[in-house]
Amino acid sequence: MSATQGELADLSKFIFRAPNWYASAAFALLIAAVAGVAAFEEAYFLEDAWQGVFYIGVPTLTATLLTTPLDRWAGGQLTYNRSALLALTCEVVVVVVMVVAGGVALLTAYGQEFVVNALIAALGLVFAIRLVVVLAVSRNSWLGIVPASIQTVSAAALLFVYSGTMRYLEIGGPVLRSFLSRPEVAPERLLVISPEDFVMLALVSALYAGAAVGTLWVIDRPWKRALGVSVFDFLQGFIGHIAEGTDELESFFEQIGEEAVVPVTVLAFERADGTEKARFVLPMIHPGPMGEIGGGNLPKRIAESAEGLAFPPHATAGHDFNLVTTREVETIVDAAADARERIEPTETATAGVRADAGDASILAQGFGTGAFMTATFAPGFADDVEYGVGLAAASEARGAGVDEVMLADAHNSNNGLNGPDLGHVHPGSKRSFDVIAAARAAAEAVADGEEGTIELGTAWDPTPWTPSEGIGPLGVRVAVATVAGHTTAYVLVDGNNMDPGVRGRLREAVDGVDAIEVMTTDTHVVNTLESVNQVGGALDVDRLAALVGDLVEDALADREPVSAGMATERARVTVFGNDRTETLASHANTVVAMGGALVGAVVVAAVALSLLLFLVT
Repeated sequence: MSATQGELADLSKFIFRAPNWYASAAFALLIAAVAGVAAFEEAYFLEDAWQGVFYIGVPTLTATLLTTPLDRWAGGQLTYNRSALLALTCEVVVVVVMVVAGGVALLTAYGQEFVVNALIAALGLVFAIRLVVVLAVSRNSWLGIVPASIQTVSAAALLFVYSGTMRYLEIGGPVLRSFLSRPEVAPERLLVISPEDFVMLALVSALYAGAAVGTLWVIDRPWKRALGVSVFDFLQGFIGHIAEGTDELESFFEQIGEEAVVPVTVLAFERADGTEKARFVLPMIHPGPMGEIGGGNLPKRIAESAEGLAFPPHATAGHDFNLVTTREVETIVDAAADARERIEPTETATAGVRADAGDASILAQGFGTGAFMTATFAPGFADDVEYGVGLAAASEARGAGVDEVMLADAHNSNNGLNGPDLGHVHPGSKRSFDVIAAARAAAEAVADGEEGTIELGTAWDPTPWTPSEGIGPLGVRVAVATVAGHTTAYVLVDGNNMDPGVRGRLREAVDGVDAIEVMTTDTHVVNTLESVNQVGGALDVDRLAALVGDLVEDALADREPVSAGMATERARVTVFGNDRTETLASHANTVVAMGGALVGAVVVAAVALSLLLFLVT
């Protein structure tokens, strides 16, 4: 993940789950009652509260109940929870504006007419706010005006009836007037409203709405030119996933995705009776982007598809190789099953060897004609190794005498979002050549290594930790392989990278092995609300180290003779695509950086024009 992508992921901290609609509605009625007590001066306290509920709360409640069905009629998908929260927010806007206007009128020479003008401006602003939300979140056509206008129209209707505005108009007879003109039961403060005020409300609403729609158009234009999609498609999906747990975001990713062919390599271990004891699966894709969107929960899906204990380490691939939908995961799982069917296991392997080159260190072990390798830059810091770097390193290893290569990125030491590139290993960098050189050296050592029979032991603990503490559903898994008296241990933690020093503490907690590497799956189920949630950041590392030590002991006791083999299949999937992640992140961050200033300028201009409109009419 680059710094730009990290800034985008950090935006999730501003998203929250909308409360239940009835909670928002109840709070809105409470606010309306309190505002009524402050605004109206009737003889009884409860009558003031009731009038507040009636004139302020009823439009809010109407918007809460009608926005969702009308929005869906218009082609949108606002939920009742979101509609209620939007209505409550707009009610607060009206109350705040009226409180400020009342205070100004009380302290200055401005009279009740000023307060009425402020109310008109507030109702126009409510319409604009709702229109922006409906267009941006629901992606409606111009029909979105209907659900957006509910709150303003409801409030205007009540003001029309109870202010006695009908008495100024030469329409309707006694029956119609009895229903549409009821000033005798209304507070005196509403009686100053006249037909001109409703004309002004229409003009102000049109002014604010036009400014809001224009702002949306300006913000959206760069996205459509660069990516061919709307920023509001992304916003809708992003909010839906974080706040409501929907998969709307996948529809957006499908629009920007590109087809890719990725290797899926399987290393399987079989007992003497032919049953599978363990399976390592490494598809060269990235398990992101976040939560269970796309391939975010790929490790768990792989584990569920294996007969034996599954080990899905992180591949050499970055965010450009995120799967766009969860459906693509099935393609990966099917390719792994096909590769498993082609494996012809052998009973021999080589001891684990470690090869270093520059900042890179690779632990490698041969199984039949293939080799499993896991690369790390610890104790240095690194995030993802790019797809092209991994392909080049695997090719170099095959050139050194290994037929099949499973090259995993241990992904076990990173310093969060600090620094300009976050340790990204990209083509052309010094560390990319270090990985390539280490892969060749490791392959040569494996090819020249003495072979022996294999004893494999495994152990697993789902752990008490949760994704919010940096651990996914696979917990901690351990495999130990003994060949010719030499034991190599592989520790796989279902997390997204590790805080500096954690790898070393886990290795120090292990006894009875000759070589060891600690890996993470890079699962992104731990990154729904936090862009950085590494192993060691929110849990007790000493407890984790003790658990790893115990699991290695259990795995050593579980050793038994096995045969092993490796095979690779290629899967055709849709991923984010080259540079799409960075483009998406940079555009989103630009919108955030410049959007605030643009919105502020538009608000100032719209308010100035509305003041001018009030002065000349």
